[in-house]
Amino acid sequence: QVHLVESGGGSVQAGGSLRLSCAASGMTALIKLLGWFRQAPGKEREGVAGIASDGRIRYADSVKGRFTISKDNAKNTVYLQMNSLKPEDTAMYYCAGGLWTVPSISNDDYRYWGQGTEVTVSS
Repeated sequence: QVHLVESGGGSVQAGGSLRLSCAASGMTALIKLLGWFRQAPGKEREGVAGIASDGRIRYADSVKGRFTISKDNAKNTVYLQMNSLKPEDTAMYYCAGGLWTVPSISNDDYRYWGQGTEVTVSS
């Protein structure tokens, strides 16, 4: 099994920045894809960014140019740098791990999920 733990959420004013971290443990060699998802109150969970083990990356259109996903293989950690935050970015953010080497932001491509970290952006 794989265990994912997010950190770094918090409250920030619009225009501010946050960096989320997600540490993976357990059978991390299985993980070929790491991603970030978010779910706002009353809305479905949506993919934000995904990074495959070969380095390919995909972003949701809503965050392109503002968010950056990266990973540190030595630390088994994936990051999400979020800049120019907007109130509509307010959500619970989840880290996820998948078994396929594909830069996906689709829920179906992920098997392992963290518990989430909350991000609140005020106007």
